[in-house]
Amino acid sequence: METASSTTSLRELAALFTKLGFTAFGGPAAHIAMLHDEVVTRRGWLTEQHFLDLVGATNLIPGPNSTEMVMHVGYERAGYKGLVVAGTCFILPAALLVTILAWAYVTFGATPQGESLLYAIKPVVVVIVLQALYKLGRKAVKSWLLGLLGALVLALYLLGVNEIALLFGTAVLMLAITFVRRQFLTGLFLPPLLLPASLRTAADSTPVTLWHLFLLFLKVGAVLYGSGYVLLAFLRNDLVLRLGWLTDQQLLDAVAIGQVTPGPVLTTATFIGYVLAGLPGALVATVGIFLPSFFFVAILNPLVPRMRDSEWTAALLDGVNVAALGLMAGVTVFLGQAALVDLPTVLLALAAAVLVFRFHFSTMWLVLGAAIIGLVLSFFQ
Repeated sequence: METASSTTSLRELAALFTKLGFTAFGGPAAHIAMLHDEVVTRRGWLTEQHFLDLVGATNLIPGPNSTEMVMHVGYERAGYKGLVVAGTCFILPAALLVTILAWAYVTFGATPQGESLLYAIKPVVVVIVLQALYKLGRKAVKSWLLGLLGALVLALYLLGVNEIALLFGTAVLMLAITFVRRQFLTGLFLPPLLLPASLRTAADSTPVTLWHLFLLFLKVGAVLYGSGYVLLAFLRNDLVLRLGWLTDQQLLDAVAIGQVTPGPVLTTATFIGYVLAGLPGALVATVGIFLPSFFFVAILNPLVPRMRDSEWTAALLDGVNVAALGLMAGVTVFLGQAALVDLPTVLLALAAAVLVFRFHFSTMWLVLGAAIIGLVLSFFQ
């Protein structure tokens, strides 16, 4: 029988992550920054170090990092039930919005434009991510060496080096340094990076079935590392080149919808599922792409404290943590280039910085306020 406290925790999780599901614009880096503000700064559910360790550990497994971080928080608060509630409540709002847009796409042949909304939200998102980087960086950069590694990851990422190679490479490098310090130089072991081989057979317009659709997105959810661009490559290989279910333009439209709606970018799968097989297709595609993450987090979360207790795995975590922050910083640079495009957006960013760093404003209200400003400004353009 559930206790009153566990029921309260589940309600708190449902309320928080439903709210974030409707307001978390800006991609994984922004989602993690907003999550940090809510569960570390405002509620104190996790310490800075434990939150940072969860970020690092999440980067070692496939799947959508920010969604898996939400699941980690749910597990920390209310066990496996909390994991399911938190993850589901974060995914459902985005899936609902994407389904509505997919219906408009199929019915009218186009989707509503989100430029005016995102015009004002993007500068605020940049500031939110900078705040999280500042707070997490103070905990992650424990030595000049870790600071140097984080800066190196940032520089290499901006030069175009693969993000997964940077994460695993930094982790292994920290293990090697730890071995040297302990005078146990016995060679290094790098876990193999499981990346699916491309199956570039000719498109044969295979009939769409719900079972086939579910298995396809289950595979993607189980092996996907990296950004939305990696997702685009995975889906194009299967849906456009091999199966012939979508055109390149339809795939680009699907990824664009995943980017401009709040919540997980992987709700791109919801859009594709609806286009291919209506509401049942949207449902099975959404379940398929997110289901592996629930299992990965359930297995990983109990291991994270033990990883911090061991000298070797703690070194690995430290390396992954600074690499993850370096990647977040790199994403912020690109976000800034796309967001700060004129005087109004620069002024919005400065105002948001004052509200965040000086007055500790809630990230949710900042995003909602920016959305309203963007819609108002659109009437004067």
